[in-house]
Amino acid sequence: MTQNDPRESAGTILLVGASRGLGHAMAAEFIEQDWIVIGTVRGTGRTLLHDLADAHPGRVEIEQLDITQPDQIAALRQRLSGRRIDILFVNAGTANADQDETISEVSTSEFVRVMVTNALSPMRVIEGLQDLMSPTGMIGIMSSGQGSVANNVKGGHEIYRSSKAALNQHMRSYAARHAGDPRALLLVAPGWIRTDLGGPNAPFGVEETVPQIVTLLLAQLGKPGLQYLDREGRTVPW
Repeated sequence: MTQNDPRESAGTILLVGASRGLGHAMAAEFIEQDWIVIGTVRGTGRTLLHDLADAHPGRVEIEQLDITQPDQIAALRQRLSGRRIDILFVNAGTANADQDETISEVSTSEFVRVMVTNALSPMRVIEGLQDLMSPTGMIGIMSSGQGSVANNVKGGHEIYRSSKAALNQHMRSYAARHAGDPRALLLVAPGWIRTDLGGPNAPFGVEETVPQIVTLLLAQLGKPGLQYLDREGRTVPW
């Protein structure tokens, strides 16, 4: 395969939230796997994804999207009309500024911001863009092991935990409404990784973890139904 020939590819992924961190690293890894990447960025400024696009002409397309704005989701759907998307993966997310604050301490505005970004908006993206998907493709979201209710035995990170647990529940409802759909549905718990969101104290870097995440996604293509997996393919308790 010619590296930069967009006519020859293993598939096309729409990667929502690809300007930096895990999203940018995933975009780079999918390019290495001969995929075409349509990556979204939130603002109009230059990002690491733009550098990646310059290095791989024809392999990376950049779209602007703030997932908290329904009109922007609709506009993206219109711009991509007629395209065939093999994987739709929503990576965009956030955390509250003070990870140690409890549910009794967080402000209403901060709680709403995290919930809208992490639980409501990814589902709006999926609902709004699902018609672009290949009937045998994959819809995935970056969740977290902290979204597991069963595994929460130590507490902490209460607001972030609750937003990811809510996301998981919404995705289960989506799967129930689409029972019998041949597409793979996936919630990914990537682990604690050194990014702007994960912070400098995380035990793992993107270099060792992102290839595992991409391998996981590719391995789940063609497997209908919803799964909640860590980056090594192990089932995470709900």
